[in-house]
Amino acid sequence: MEWTLAWRLFKRELKQGQLLLIILALTLAVLSVTGLARVSERLQVAINGQASKFIAADRIINSPVPVDETILKQAQILGLKLSRNLQFNSMVYSGDAFQLVTVRAVDNAYPLKGKIELKNGATDTMPTKGTLWYESRLGALLDQPKTVELGNSQFILGAVINRLPDAGFNIFASAPLVLMRLDDVAATGVIQPGSRVTYLYQFAGNSPQLQAFETYAKPLLSSSQRWVDTQSGDSPIASAVKRAERFLLLSSLMGIALACAAIGIAAQRYCQRHYDVVAMVKTFGASAKQIRILFGTHLLLVTVAGVVFGLLGGLLLDATITLALPSDIAAYAAPLGRPLMLGIATGFISAFMFSAYPLLRLLDIPPLRVLQRQLEGSSIGMWLHLSLSLIAMGLLGWLYSRSLALTLTVIASVVLLGLMLGLMGMLLIRMGQTVGMKTSNPFALALAGLRRRAKQNALQLVGFSSALVLLLTILALRQDLLNEWQKQLPENAPNYFLVNIAPEEVKPLQHFLQQHEINATDIYPVIRGRLNAINGEEVITPEQQDQGQRGRLGISRELNLTWRNAVPPNNQILEGHFNQAKDDVSVESGVAERLGIALGDRLSFVIDNQNVTVKVASIRSVQWETMQPNFFMIFTEQALSPFAYTSMASFHLNDGQKKVVLALIRQFPTVSIIDVGAIIAQLKGIISQVSLALTLVLILVVMASALVMVAQTEAGMATRQRELAVLRTFGAPGRLLKWATALEFALLGCIAGLLAAVVTEFSIWILKTQVFDLRVYAHWLWWWGAPASGALLVALLGLWRCRRLLNKSCSDLLRLE
Repeated sequence: MEWTLAWRLFKRELKQGQLLLIILALTLAVLSVTGLARVSERLQVAINGQASKFIAADRIINSPVPVDETILKQAQILGLKLSRNLQFNSMVYSGDAFQLVTVRAVDNAYPLKGKIELKNGATDTMPTKGTLWYESRLGALLDQPKTVELGNSQFILGAVINRLPDAGFNIFASAPLVLMRLDDVAATGVIQPGSRVTYLYQFAGNSPQLQAFETYAKPLLSSSQRWVDTQSGDSPIASAVKRAERFLLLSSLMGIALACAAIGIAAQRYCQRHYDVVAMVKTFGASAKQIRILFGTHLLLVTVAGVVFGLLGGLLLDATITLALPSDIAAYAAPLGRPLMLGIATGFISAFMFSAYPLLRLLDIPPLRVLQRQLEGSSIGMWLHLSLSLIAMGLLGWLYSRSLALTLTVIASVVLLGLMLGLMGMLLIRMGQTVGMKTSNPFALALAGLRRRAKQNALQLVGFSSALVLLLTILALRQDLLNEWQKQLPENAPNYFLVNIAPEEVKPLQHFLQQHEINATDIYPVIRGRLNAINGEEVITPEQQDQGQRGRLGISRELNLTWRNAVPPNNQILEGHFNQAKDDVSVESGVAERLGIALGDRLSFVIDNQNVTVKVASIRSVQWETMQPNFFMIFTEQALSPFAYTSMASFHLNDGQKKVVLALIRQFPTVSIIDVGAIIAQLKGIISQVSLALTLVLILVVMASALVMVAQTEAGMATRQRELAVLRTFGAPGRLLKWATALEFALLGCIAGLLAAVVTEFSIWILKTQVFDLRVYAHWLWWWGAPASGALLVALLGLWRCRRLLNKSCSDLLRLE
């Protein structure tokens, strides 16, 4: 009987529109979360798919020794594509001429992502047996031979390589590159026991395959073997991709927070509307069990309807946005299961967790309310409401982002936001208590309305401010990320590097660059050295550690060292002072953290078979993505001047200035020129796709913010209807009421905007320092722009929602009541 009554009441209230708001809130909540998840995952797949071309694969195992074959067999069992590569240095000979080269020996599966770019265009083929593909400068260095000797074998010089997809940005690798077949290596005899060889195992597959393989393989790798992906730091776009994915996750968490707020507001409004119904049903003898079944059934039916409509809307939203995406992004398919499951979880978890407290208050309504409508039952359990709300947000946030740090950051911001907005909102609204009730002045009437509905307006203020805070946060982070990437890759970013500049060629080269009006970076001296000890403790390589040797872990290769009298561009001192004493050295923060180096430590280097000991005077951060020369260690000139050195620089050339390169080669034949223009173009393509992703996600968050504002405005309509009826009865003209309503909403919006500016500045500071590692600065425009925009937006929204009530006569309003 209870179920039948619940169904009948559900149909009646559905026809009357009583349940439409909560269904709409649930539908739009699930739609926004599903849409955000679907679009975000598609964009993440696309961004990582494009980024994987920089490493010619989805994942790489980089090892100084052959990897255990059982690991590779597991990759094949999981269905991953595999390519085996070797990389080593060797000498090639042509007659009496010889040259050190970097050899890449690859199998037929290489590259798994991207293409090899030859002088005559991209290709999918590989060198034939007994043939080397080579960089053009090798031919110039050896006087354009047709064949060369490598070890015990002779090779034909075939196609000229412009670029390999995973060539990277290592401009210090000045040795020309040659590409050969992997099965030609054995005949050369160049690889002997103890030879320094890098084994590269490249893998490609879909996300589940890669995740399963990573879970299996990573624990089996030694400390000298590295797991490489687009976010490992080996890729030049690692920082951009990491920040973009964090932004997408944060935006989705913001969308979940907004959706939960909309559902909570709608559920509270629904329960408030049924206080009289519960009181009346209790008067007629209904038991607590019957009432629970009645409204529990309503909640379940509403949740199911909202989830179904939301999932359909989310898929439609994804399809619509996909049509607007560039074809190279839309071609990537993201898994559908997780967005659907997240949408379902969002609907059910938020509906029940955020509706628990309003339902408890509804069930606690006393029968005496039939006679005394001001009775609303017990308010005990607010702590339960807050706890359930935070648990729901935390659970949904973790399910979506799978990042505990990001989820806790958002929850902490939400808690602080709620406390500040609640306290400040009540304080500002209570300031209107001394204003009279005169109906001749619309401004005074608006302030009086704020005073009469102080508690309700405080809740509305929280809703409006929350939406504005989240919107401003996403807008600011999007703009700051784009500005950060634009600074890293401006229009005149260096696209040529000059290396192996002899000391006597520095001044003539500077004159050449000035003569041709080329905007170049400073010329940096480069000296090779190996870190030997830290505070007298000898350092060992990861390979030596695997062999059981004891010592402080260091770096397994020689470092490129330089000297400077001032802090280089794109470097920032984090601790200490830049080199002042002769034996000072400045250390990059990442290396300092990895090796446990602190200010005052003594570092010993072996340079040209001589020991050099220096003191760490500063720790600095470096923007590695700027396409300019950067170094781990920067010395003073006095410390390195006794050693022989070469120099390097970078500069930018427009397409119309390419002839300058030929002139530079003729005048400075010993200087190596490295063209990275193609890499910059590919990197800019990735950044443009990330920019599109940020814009699309911003649009979705704007939609979710509008949902919260609409739901919050709807929450006060019943009280406003009664007040309008009373004011109409006492003769208040319609023009006065319209102005008073507009001003009341404008004041709410203005206060909400001011509070939003304050809280957003604090939230942005947390996110930039703890999550995104961005520069922190004040957004002064917000301090007047946010209140003005909030006043205009909320006033228009309030007038639009109240238009039907404001246009009705007194008798019509009383009949509605």
